[in-house]
Amino acid sequence: MRLVHAADLHLDSPLLGLSRLEDSELADTLRRATRRACENLVDLTVAERADALLLAGDVYDGDWRDYATGAFFVRQMSRLHDEGIPVFLINGNHDAESEITRSLRLPPNVHRLATDRPETVVLDDVGLAVHGQGFATRAVLENLVPAYPDRIPGLVNVGLLHTSVLGAEGHDSYAPCTPEDLARCRYEYFALGHVHERRVVNDGEHVAAFSGNLQGRHPREPGAKGATVVEVAPGARAALRHEVCDVARWTHVRLDASPCADPEEVLEALDAALREVGLAAGSRPVAARVTLDGPTPAAPALLDADWLRAEIDIVAEKSGAVVEMVRNRTRSPRPEDLPAEAVAAVDEELAGAVAVAASRLVAEPERAGELVAVLEREAGRRLRGAGLDLRDPAGLAELARRAEEELRARLAGTDPARGSAA
Repeated sequence: MRLVHAADLHLDSPLLGLSRLEDSELADTLRRATRRACENLVDLTVAERADALLLAGDVYDGDWRDYATGAFFVRQMSRLHDEGIPVFLINGNHDAESEITRSLRLPPNVHRLATDRPETVVLDDVGLAVHGQGFATRAVLENLVPAYPDRIPGLVNVGLLHTSVLGAEGHDSYAPCTPEDLARCRYEYFALGHVHERRVVNDGEHVAAFSGNLQGRHPREPGAKGATVVEVAPGARAALRHEVCDVARWTHVRLDASPCADPEEVLEALDAALREVGLAAGSRPVAARVTLDGPTPAAPALLDADWLRAEIDIVAEKSGAVVEMVRNRTRSPRPEDLPAEAVAAVDEELAGAVAVAASRLVAEPERAGELVAVLEREAGRRLRGAGLDLRDPAGLAELARRAEEELRARLAGTDPARGSAA
């Protein structure tokens, strides 16, 4: 028997993080993404010739703004009705029975399981028994699994549950249970919803898994999203296969800039990382959050946030990605970032002179101010935005300290043009 398991469609969910993408076509794609991902799910179910579609809660994101949301879902389920494919669904916390005030008639192939007790629906012609209970209210805090019925011998038994299991980071602890609770039901498969990351909870004789959500809705839901195809027979261990259904993809590119000697190398490394992300996404558009990190000689040149963002946008465009946010956490190398043998090789007399000069600049803020006057006029505002105020004696002292570290790094044998031992 072949089943398709999906959850957390969140149809017409208001997507987050679009304000930074307003001028891109990607923003429009993301606004329509939950519906298009649902269409892809129905296409997948038909293409797989599935015996049933299982929806483990949160088909809707909350009460409908109007009837268009419900009408869209009815049309998609009617497509499956025309193909002779039954659908089983439960209410989750977002579309709990108490949360949805509007309703439309669903086609007869759709079975919505009860919310006041576990219900079992048996399809004798298919050899399938589906057990499940939806949410009557948004916050279901008790363990529902102990009340689930025993398996029916000779059939494929499937459980539907919207749950956090033992608790999942970033998800409210609704209908909490343990993997052992699920295994005790002895169902061939437990289709779980609520956690938006694909995850197998039980991988033994009685498999239980989260399919994850169909479409990432904000930067905290990165990576490929989709549904789980389940191959199962009575008394046999279920085999799972993930199939993508998303139409756009969020990703977080974290670049260690330590090996980079200058901004050009940083941008080249980022270009390679974004191209790799683009290849993984296929034809799907990508919204990328970029974080640059690590000690690098390029750090001072990356302080101009406007320049850095413009350069990164140009690099991203080549790979088909749109940058949602840039976080620059790079810093200039410090002596402790260098190999011990490199630090030991510093000419002690010259290093001492550097230290004395730096100390004098700290002690004579007026002299230090004269030396950096041009820098303050041209880049003072941006530097203050980065936490370095050249008008303040403490800021000048910090600048002198950084200059000393940079000189000591160079004296240690580090080629400032390449960022490696000369």
